[in-house]
Amino acid sequence: MAYEALREWPVHCPYCDAPFTLLLDVSAGSHVTWEDCAVCCQPIQLRVDVDAEGELDTVTLATDDDVL
Repeated sequence: MAYEALREWPVHCPYCDAPFTLLLDVSAGSHVTWEDCAVCCQPIQLRVDVDAEGELDTVTLATDDDVL
């Protein structure tokens, strides 16, 4: 994985609202994955949307019970 494929994206936990920064790999294209909150340890769903040029478009966070 090349360093150029990594993007930082500031977010807030959907459970405890703690701010943190995700490090996302855009070389994987658009995908859904999981990340644990560094503060409350709750599982966060992430939908990562990458555009046709390979640039990070949007990141959607959801709780464990939500459907992305």
